[in-house]
Amino acid sequence: MCEIFGCSSSVSIKINDYLKEFYSHSNEHPHGWGLACMSEEDVQIEKEPVQATKSHYLKERMTVPIYVKNGFAHIRYATIGNVYYKNCHPYTGKDRSGRRWTMVHNGTIFEYAPLHSYINVQQGDTDSERILLYIIDQMNENMILRKRELNEKERFQLLDSIVQEMAKGNKLNFMIYDGEIMYVHTNLANSLYRLEKEEQAFFSTRPLTEENWQPVPFTTLLAYRDGRQLFQGTNHGNEYIESEENLKFLYQIFSNL
Repeated sequence: MCEIFGCSSSVSIKINDYLKEFYSHSNEHPHGWGLACMSEEDVQIEKEPVQATKSHYLKERMTVPIYVKNGFAHIRYATIGNVYYKNCHPYTGKDRSGRRWTMVHNGTIFEYAPLHSYINVQQGDTDSERILLYIIDQMNENMILRKRELNEKERFQLLDSIVQEMAKGNKLNFMIYDGEIMYVHTNLANSLYRLEKEEQAFFSTRPLTEENWQPVPFTTLLAYRDGRQLFQGTNHGNEYIESEENLKFLYQIFSNL
């Protein structure tokens, strides 16, 4: 699969040490790396379809202090989608109100019918990109229905309802940032950890330091702003458990990449 990292803070913080440890895991996830430095107005995304520890660009990039209030990082182990730039995370897109959504995903969507229609319109060929396209369209449809932009609670409630359905039978570890709020979800036990400090929150597939990392509550969507938890969604109970059938499915796809 992949590994994901995210941080939410009330002030701009340097994240090089966390990123250095995170990207060192790329020997196990060699098919690409990505970094998103996000603000309310925009996002700066850098990524390559190469192993992070073998990237000359990333090596140079890490020599410069990287300060963010909200940031994502990703290292990819390709399951669905070839090893191309367009299949590297993070993904980003805007809704009809101009709000920018940015996402990193670790998992696989084995079956979720609403995503099928995006296969012919997405830029790459990953299930992860389809997830973001679908979420943005759902936000757009809800805004059209309400004839106005959605407030923070409405966005969270809509995403919470999407997650409850999409998580059934699928591995759905992701983080999404909408310019104000960072959403965090995992439905595989002990596959996403968080570290909370004063007005800072860090998330990672594996603990990155000897600090007090704890498992993220799974099968429940969380929302953070400025390093503090803002909302907690429904415990939908759709825990993903690896099965022999799913492993065979992934092996068949990977052998064709």
